[in-house]
Amino acid sequence: MRERAASRRLCPETARVGKSIADFIKVATLLCVVFGVAACARPVGDFGRAQSDVLHDEILPRVGALAANGREEPVSLFNLTNEEKDMRNRVWRFLVTNSAQDWMFDHSVEMQRTRLSKPVDLNFRTDRYYRHLRLNEFASSRGRYLQLSQDIYDDVETIPGAFASICHVMEIERRRQVALSGLYANNDAVKQQVVAREYENKNYITWFARAVDYRYKSYDVALNRLLVETPHEEAHTVNEYLNRFAVLVGRAKNGEFCDPFAEESYNHDKEFPLLSSRYSKQDEIKEDAEEFLK
Repeated sequence: MRERAASRRLCPETARVGKSIADFIKVATLLCVVFGVAACARPVGDFGRAQSDVLHDEILPRVGALAANGREEPVSLFNLTNEEKDMRNRVWRFLVTNSAQDWMFDHSVEMQRTRLSKPVDLNFRTDRYYRHLRLNEFASSRGRYLQLSQDIYDDVETIPGAFASICHVMEIERRRQVALSGLYANNDAVKQQVVAREYENKNYITWFARAVDYRYKSYDVALNRLLVETPHEEAHTVNEYLNRFAVLVGRAKNGEFCDPFAEESYNHDKEFPLLSSRYSKQDEIKEDAEEFLK
């Protein structure tokens, strides 16, 4: 009887704690919506890499971990290695763009990064970048081609660094598995933490692959529409950069982040499948005629 009475007293307390956590998550989400630019846009440093601050690197991720746990997603309590931090900071540059007025959905992406929301990048339209170019004022109609060329060039130049950081994380995961097998082969709690960290890394890496694919398709749509709107010879340079970009996108989608001659690839897809992109095939891009000139 006493145990039953104690249980009845604990249940309301547990419910109140759960409600408090849910309310906290709602408040954090509301703050990001109301004060999106100031509160949710993660600061960036050199070369578009993420810049650390307390709100985005401590507070929001902790609240997001509670939200993810509530969705019964794996959440690791392990500290991040230097390699895992570096990979996240380098990948961030491709998830958002600090110079295109949220055409890459900077604020909603930050909600996804901190796990305050489920993945939102699966429904992005590929015409947003073109609309960004078309609606911005340029002194010359050729300026849009120059901007497009520069944006693609910047991506092509920084993708190899992101690949290398992912490859370093692959090595960390290999070492972690070796240590797990030798020291805690029969410890389910430690195994769960390892699996959760691999899940988190995998989410970041597959998100990166989708992001570079989305960028490529967005640039391609922009070039095609500019060719109709303002046909200039600068399109040849854009096309050349796009061809170089396509090779890197193909490697990202295939998980080939390490030296292509080393026969290494990120192969955790067996346990955590790569989330398919709406834009995995060029012929799947369906442009809305009514949206063309909005």
